[in-house]
Amino acid sequence: MDENEVFPIDNEDDDVVVTLNLDDGSEVTCEILTIFELNEQDYIVLLPLDENGEENAEGQVYIYRYFEDENGSPSLDNIVSDEEYAAVSAKFDELYGEAIDDEE
Repeated sequence: MDENEVFPIDNEDDDVVVTLNLDDGSEVTCEILTIFELNEQDYIVLLPLDENGEENAEGQVYIYRYFEDENGSPSLDNIVSDEEYAAVSAKFDELYGEAIDDEE
């Protein structure tokens, strides 16, 4: 499994933004939407931003396992199981739906 370290790049803003190093060597800036726990595992949901720092038009998100390494640095790990991804996606949809309802 490939691990991706998360590096905050904007500490002045309320929205926490990180740079994600992808497997193909490219980088993408993402806003952290949420971190939540499911079955004793933490997960992080990242919203990729375009070159202007705006939300991507498709509403695409990245979901990863989230943990802190032995040095306490935040790190990510890929979700490899379809069943795990489906459960995590369903939980995010439930949380995100509640957040949208609270805003209305």
